[in-house]
Amino acid sequence: MELRQLEYFMAVSKELHFTRAAEKLNIAQPTLSQQIKSLEDEVGIPLFDRIGKKTALTEAGNILLRHSQRVFYELEQAQARLRDLNGLQRGKLTIGSLLTCVNYLLPPAILTFKRLYPNIELSVLGLRSGDIKKGLLENDLDLGITFLPIEEEEFEFIPLFTEELSLAVPLDHPFAQMNKVEMKELKNVPIILLPENYFLRQLVDTYCTEIGITLEPSLEMTTLESLIHMVSEGIGVTILPAPYLDNLKNNQIVNVKLMNPTPKRKIGFVFRKDKFMCTATRAFIDQVTETSKSIP
Repeated sequence: MELRQLEYFMAVSKELHFTRAAEKLNIAQPTLSQQIKSLEDEVGIPLFDRIGKKTALTEAGNILLRHSQRVFYELEQAQARLRDLNGLQRGKLTIGSLLTCVNYLLPPAILTFKRLYPNIELSVLGLRSGDIKKGLLENDLDLGITFLPIEEEEFEFIPLFTEELSLAVPLDHPFAQMNKVEMKELKNVPIILLPENYFLRQLVDTYCTEIGITLEPSLEMTTLESLIHMVSEGIGVTILPAPYLDNLKNNQIVNVKLMNPTPKRKIGFVFRKDKFMCTATRAFIDQVTETSKSIP
């Protein structure tokens, strides 16, 4: 087997579409098909089921995919260790972070990091918590910034900070004149929340369950920006991290502290246990940790 063939095989496994995989690899589709056919001839068993326009991995394909991922992971680990011998002069770092942290925590840390290490190629992706874990497991990410704790045994984590969730209300809302609002008072208030499959929504629901109430949102939206826009337009109130709301400096909304209980979430770094942590990753962790000290 050639590494190039395995690279092509993994691309088709990811896309489950030969034409799209060929485009990603920047090769002709007939060339890709020929290489996959050669690989199948070598292993002596089909790796893909081709039924009409659909492509699916066979059992043999799934086995080869798992081992191929390990092969390329080990090669990338070797490259990372070799690059690390050059210190912070060059390299690449890919971070997956919660969207809220991308907005208020990371910008100052990134600016300082790039000034100190201009030759490090840095990519920061705003992702949901599940996608961060998936990206780390598939080796698409070097480091994640997400909710803690992490239960999966493949990961290790480093706590960063704990932040409160606050109530965002329109300027003309009765709550806008209050410094604090008890959670139970939200029961019959029009509220806009993220959908139920978002961790932040699940966290809010958990706190509500503890005090015996259920929030029935009048509207669900999938982005923080859309939630804030709806609140600004007077459609309802919402619950979001206090540092994120403070950073917005939106003069159309008021940030009100929630009480009894005050919802909180823990944020931290997460990474694979078996992944080599290069100097660049450690430097980025140090810079974000320093920035987080300024969060109230």
